[in-house]
Amino acid sequence: MFLSVTLALLEGMGTTFQIFILTLIFSLPLGLILAFGAMSKFRPISYSVNVLVWIIRGTPLMLQLIIIFYGPGLWLDYNVWGGNSAGRLTATVVAFTINYACYFSVIFRGGIQGVPVGQREAGEVLGMTRSQIFFKVTLLQMVKRVVPPMSNEIITLVKDTSLARIISCYELTFTGYSFMKAASITWPLFYTAVFYLAFVGILTILFNYIEKRLSYFR
Repeated sequence: MFLSVTLALLEGMGTTFQIFILTLIFSLPLGLILAFGAMSKFRPISYSVNVLVWIIRGTPLMLQLIIIFYGPGLWLDYNVWGGNSAGRLTATVVAFTINYACYFSVIFRGGIQGVPVGQREAGEVLGMTRSQIFFKVTLLQMVKRVVPPMSNEIITLVKDTSLARIISCYELTFTGYSFMKAASITWPLFYTAVFYLAFVGILTILFNYIEKRLSYFR
């Protein structure tokens, strides 16, 4: 029994890891784009981005997941995601990407605006282009500033992947819960928690290492 539960949880962990990695791959660059949009001097763009961020941050991720997965089928009378596991995984990644990109955009914007204006002006005096100023002056200091809040959001993402079960995405929590429902036993749920703790523990060690490596900016 223990072996079968372990193998099933490892399979569920694979799906959880896919959601986690794909969300980061798409949400980090999208979050940076949204941050630039929010800081744009062109009012329609900055206003639109700020409204989008306000809506996404002000509503539950579970609700967004339900709307994104079931909405198109109800509106278009056609399920664009399909009924298979791949479609459910895709819908989950889309919902998570939009949600976390909005949160990341706020963190990125705070990190960029936290860099003293005088340093950018000094770069201009030295004849640096805008791209050079951003990558060699602003970006390096922004990374140091955003690592602590980003680490919190990324660790939260690990736990939020459990919300994918609401659309029957066979991730880690769904797997542990299925054993409790089928066999009326609770220990697989506690065993499931071990997998989450191990995942979060590895990330915590990684982020602590990154913060130490960036300590030369002090």
